[in-house]
Amino acid sequence: MKKNFAYSADFDESTEKLFREANYLGQGHNGIVYELPDKKVIKIFLRKKVCNDEGGILSKTNGSKYFPRLYKKGRLYVIRDLVEGSRLDKYIKHNGLSEMLIKNIFDLLLEFERLRFKRLDIRCKDIYVLSNESLMIIDPKKAYTRKVDYPRHLMKGLNKIGVLEKFLKGIKKVNLKKAVSWELKFKRYCERLNSSILE
Repeated sequence: MKKNFAYSADFDESTEKLFREANYLGQGHNGIVYELPDKKVIKIFLRKKVCNDEGGILSKTNGSKYFPRLYKKGRLYVIRDLVEGSRLDKYIKHNGLSEMLIKNIFDLLLEFERLRFKRLDIRCKDIYVLSNESLMIIDPKKAYTRKVDYPRHLMKGLNKIGVLEKFLKGIKKVNLKKAVSWELKFKRYCERLNSSILE
């Protein structure tokens, strides 16, 4: 259950006017999101540091088909495109994991490299699948600050819903070298995790 927080954002006049027409969408650990007119959202953050991180990433990724367009960044808020579709894990549970979706996930991870992300990873809940199985990211975090050289959180999420093996099998068809490397790194990660639990 989410805690109740007091949010405060210094809106300029035009944002204040937009916000009067906003509808509540949801709340996470770092912020609260409202839908605005014209298929946009405003996300209000608790901490300036988190706002700067997410706003900075959205600014650097403007133009990428995988990220919502950023329209405005305030001290404690961002206004960006609304991302529709279904969360990746929920989508897979209802529709399965197709070869096209595997290829689209792989292409997304290549885009992270192209954008020079240090964190080549993302959680299932931060990837949204659109009607044609194209992908869009919400809540990008620490992409340029935290070093993760393979999709660990993503693989953890896929493992949790029982499709990691199928995912890796599909990746092997696209890029055998990366698939073998990711599988080995994830196996080592799980072994370290298990040994620390047993200690």
